[in-house]
Amino acid sequence: MSDNHDVPSRNWTYPTAIKFGVGRIGELAEHVQAAGLRKPLLVTDKALAGLPITAAALDVLENAGLGRAVFSEVDPNPNEINMAAGIAVYRSGGHDGVICFGGGSALDLGKMIALMAGQRADLSVWDLEDVGDWYTRADAGRVAPIIAVPTTAGTGSEVGRAGVLTNSATHKKKIIFHPKLMPVVTICDPALTVGMPKFITAGTGMDALAHCLEAYCSPHYHPMSQGIALEGMRLVFENLPVVYRDPENLTARGHMMSAAAMGAVAFQKGLGAIHSLSHPVGAAYGTHHGTTNAVVMPMVLDFNRPVIEDRIAAAAAYLGITGGFDGFRARIMELRAELAIPASLSVMGVEAGRLDELTEIALEDPSCGGNPVEMTRENTRALFEACM
Repeated sequence: MSDNHDVPSRNWTYPTAIKFGVGRIGELAEHVQAAGLRKPLLVTDKALAGLPITAAALDVLENAGLGRAVFSEVDPNPNEINMAAGIAVYRSGGHDGVICFGGGSALDLGKMIALMAGQRADLSVWDLEDVGDWYTRADAGRVAPIIAVPTTAGTGSEVGRAGVLTNSATHKKKIIFHPKLMPVVTICDPALTVGMPKFITAGTGMDALAHCLEAYCSPHYHPMSQGIALEGMRLVFENLPVVYRDPENLTARGHMMSAAAMGAVAFQKGLGAIHSLSHPVGAAYGTHHGTTNAVVMPMVLDFNRPVIEDRIAAAAAYLGITGGFDGFRARIMELRAELAIPASLSVMGVEAGRLDELTEIALEDPSCGGNPVEMTRENTRALFEACM
């Protein structure tokens, strides 16, 4: 890996303490100790568990006397079965905090383990869905400290107060929220993302773009998120093609890692139809979340065009894209082609016979509320058909 890069080293505290820079995974032990942890459990996914970057992180912990305990039974769309297995390991090992290490799946599941391992037996994780003040049902004092180390540049779960968990019985994705799910510290080391397979680089990068785009188009008022979303889109458009072609470009990797965190900060303003369609498809078919977002993105732009045309034209001008809304949409299509994104949901294996079922689940998804055009049974069904 080349040392020739101009990735700056910075400490950020918005929205949490972020340690950003190449090589900063070497600081993991000191941040674990500063959080008061003596016996952390590192939660990662099956693919990452055997990779050198994970072994190196565990070496840092072990050399500081913090052990090298790992839980890696994490599915690509993690569910409550994975969570229960992780909680069993956490309790039997006498752990006192969680290091979430990996992509969105590992980060989300690690958060769920930290949230639920200390709660009373009669509290279900589904009782803490992101609805009203349901989070107050949990004992905040029994949520274990979380340290997040993303190894992809997409979900931004490392700067969020929620996690997505799939119900294995209903195949519905639920957003579980608690303020204490915000990691106490996040280490963003772009070098950790260099080994991602190309399709994961593409899919996670498009997830970051979807977060920024939907937040930018959401009708809710949040000017800070609006500015962050716009700049996040610029970083993705300029750097995602670079890292796809040149995986070891640490400068572009750093910009993509920033864009991922920015997308997750921005979507406090709201998400929309991209996510409400993608969530049920991912739960039913096990598709990669960011890739699914990329598949439906152009059709959702068309769906929302009557309301967002001027706003997208303003974004296009900032992004240096000519042709207003049409130019912006064309750039999305070019990006999809550059990244070998599937052309439709049908290509991903989605069956026309299940569109009624998927429509019903999409309408239940909380992302619907942030879409600029109100989603109904009729127009959502038609939107699914357009994505096929």
